[in-house]
Amino acid sequence: MDGESVDVAWADAREVNQQNWDDRVPLHQVAYGLEAFDEPSHLSDVVRADVPVLERFLANGSLSGLDLCHLQCHIGTDTISLARAGARVTGVDFSEPALAAAADLARRTGVTATWVQTDVLDARTAVSGDFDVVYTSIGTICWLHDLDRWAEQVFGLLRDGGTFFIRDAHPALYALDENAPGLAIRYPYFGSGRAQQWDDESTYAGEGTVAHSRTYEWPHPLSEIIGALLRSGLRLVHFDEGRTLPWRFSTRMVEVPGGYAWPEAERELVPTTYTIVARKDRA
Repeated sequence: MDGESVDVAWADAREVNQQNWDDRVPLHQVAYGLEAFDEPSHLSDVVRADVPVLERFLANGSLSGLDLCHLQCHIGTDTISLARAGARVTGVDFSEPALAAAADLARRTGVTATWVQTDVLDARTAVSGDFDVVYTSIGTICWLHDLDRWAEQVFGLLRDGGTFFIRDAHPALYALDENAPGLAIRYPYFGSGRAQQWDDESTYAGEGTVAHSRTYEWPHPLSEIIGALLRSGLRLVHFDEGRTLPWRFSTRMVEVPGGYAWPEAERELVPTTYTIVARKDRA
């Protein structure tokens, strides 16, 4: 059954997930509409939404001239958008085909970027230097089993005074049955350490199917996410919850400016995203 809780070793789950994400690359190169990036001012929808929030918490109110590390960057559309917003960018991902696609898009569009292939849980060891901003957004930490280790990577990558930004799907959303005729809870909100096993040949964007359809995800409640960041030494400076999502979680969602949302009568009942901004205080 999709979403069934199972025991699986992290190394095995990571390998299975990487095969799935490798398969997604050619599908997403079509679905993401990369030709739009030939226009030098074009930004991804995700970054267009995130940057105005992030810049409110930067000393100069701008990404211009800042060193930014983008964790779990996939094929680089958001990374390139962040570079166009003024940052010097390093994109990190565990998929070699994804980073090859990202590097190709950067070359084609004349964007300077550094790309590092590594598991995000080993990012501090693999990535050179430190950063003013560490950024991750949408569909990221559900793939990780150990948020304390993840938060330690974020803390280690940041310079003193640096800023961390995440916007991701809300764990309350992930607990809902995406196929139910109404809002109904189906999956665990709280994590138990066990993974959720899925088998789905499609991806969240575009048409086509993947050869490696099995994936593993981990539920993480907000208390775990915020707690991991605080335990790492970061200080929370902003928290918010949103009503729209950049992809259609359920066929019942309707298209709205900036993405998808529940039907209007249900829109105030459950959040779809959360946003956290945290800071590494100067020693």
